[in-house]
Amino acid sequence: MEATTVRDRILAAALHIVGTEGVPALTNRRIAAAAGVSLGSITYHFPTQSDLLRAALTGFVAEETARLLELTESYRDTGLSLHGAAALAERVARDLAFSAERIAPFELYIHAGRDHELQTAASDCFAAYDALTVSILAALGVPGPEALAPTLVATIAGLQLRRLATGDAGQDISVAVLQLVRGAYLATP
Repeated sequence: MEATTVRDRILAAALHIVGTEGVPALTNRRIAAAAGVSLGSITYHFPTQSDLLRAALTGFVAEETARLLELTESYRDTGLSLHGAAALAERVARDLAFSAERIAPFELYIHAGRDHELQTAASDCFAAYDALTVSILAALGVPGPEALAPTLVATIAGLQLRRLATGDAGQDISVAVLQLVRGAYLATP
C-alpha cells in the first residue's frame, strides 16, 4: 500500500471540510486537525488558500478522470453500443455516493465564480472531463465529438447537481445522454 504524504492528507482534509461545511469553514487549524499535521506544514505546501483549493480541485478531477478513463478502456473492446454507453453513464452516476469529497467539487466550482485563481483550475477540470468525453464519443463513432462533449459534460454535471440538491434521482442520465447524442447524429449531413 502506498504511503499517504502530508500533502495528500492536507488535500483530503480540505476536500472533506469543504464538502461538509463549505469553503468558509476551511481554516488552517481545522485542516491541520483533520489531517493530523502541523499547522506550518499547510503553509509550507500551500502558501495561500487559493493554492490549496486549486490543488484540491485539480487533484480530485485528475483522480476522477483517471478512474473513468480506466472504466471506459475496460469496455473499449466489448463492442459497447451507444445505449450501453448511456446506461453505463447512468450506472456510474448512481453508484457515486454523495460523500463530502464528491460534494466538495460542486462547492469549489461555485466558489470559482468568485475566485479568479480557482476559475482557471475549474476550467482545466472541465477541459479534462471534455477530453474524456470526446474519447468516449469518438470510440462510439459519434460524429463531431468535440462539439458535443461540453454540452454532454454540462448536462451530466447539472443532473448530478440536481440529484444532490433535491435528494431525488430525477431524470435518468442515460435518457439525456441518448437524446443529446441522437441529436448529434441527426444534425450530421
